[in-house]
Amino acid sequence: MMLALNPIFLQLGPFVIRWYGLLIAIGALLGLALALREAPKRNVKPDDLIDLVLWGIPFALIGARTYYVVFEWSFYSKNPGEIIKIWHGGLAIYGGLIAALIVTIVFTRIRKLPIWLILDIAAPSLLVGQIIGRWGNFMNQEAYGGVVSKSFLTSLHLPHFIIQQMLINGSYRQPTFLYESLWNLVGLIIILSVRHIPHLFLQGEVFLSYILWYSFGRYFIEGLRSDSLYFLFNLRVSQQLSLVLFVAAILTIIYRRMRHNKPDYLAGNLAGISPE
Repeated sequence: MMLALNPIFLQLGPFVIRWYGLLIAIGALLGLALALREAPKRNVKPDDLIDLVLWGIPFALIGARTYYVVFEWSFYSKNPGEIIKIWHGGLAIYGGLIAALIVTIVFTRIRKLPIWLILDIAAPSLLVGQIIGRWGNFMNQEAYGGVVSKSFLTSLHLPHFIIQQMLINGSYRQPTFLYESLWNLVGLIIILSVRHIPHLFLQGEVFLSYILWYSFGRYFIEGLRSDSLYFLFNLRVSQQLSLVLFVAAILTIIYRRMRHNKPDYLAGNLAGISPE
């Protein structure tokens, strides 16, 4: 029988690189590269995006970990030494997004950049990071669903290494990490295909479309997971937050469209490139 994949990518003495961290880093770098290609076309300095990422990533990691720890406090209160061990997994995407959004709001105010445009440029990059980052969950054997049969996984025409990695604690599991990764991949393709269509998006609507797409898929995929975070009344935290974000994004689009005074996404930074 084939064993589960090793979560460690490289180990040289005490120096350890885990697949989880490596894949998150790769996703962040590829996402940044994508944003840097788009920024000049929208009259945004690439250096501004790089500075935003340098501030945003550390806070996003802190936010993602804090979110996870808060909703798993029954475990971490008894094992405080585990709180900082993010290499064991336990980074909540929504927590990272909330923290990154706060950093972006502050950063754009200081740099006098249009926040909605910056969020639009960043939206496809967020999807890239999520697409690749979910494979870090795969390597850690987390973000999985309920028990299924091996024949069910085989019927999905999955590669053998995925099927074998879904054998967790003696039972085969739904590969919900894969469902979310593929859902985000489809969303990325759609957004990249349509975001340059003239007059299709007002500034902010590329980002809001990302929120709509991700939250819609996450709501249903979360319902399949067996390792969800829970809140009061045994409600899945991510499902409830997905529902709130989906409704909020729709209402925001409607409200902003009714005001008729928002520039198109393709108009870019109307104030021009920020000074050196």
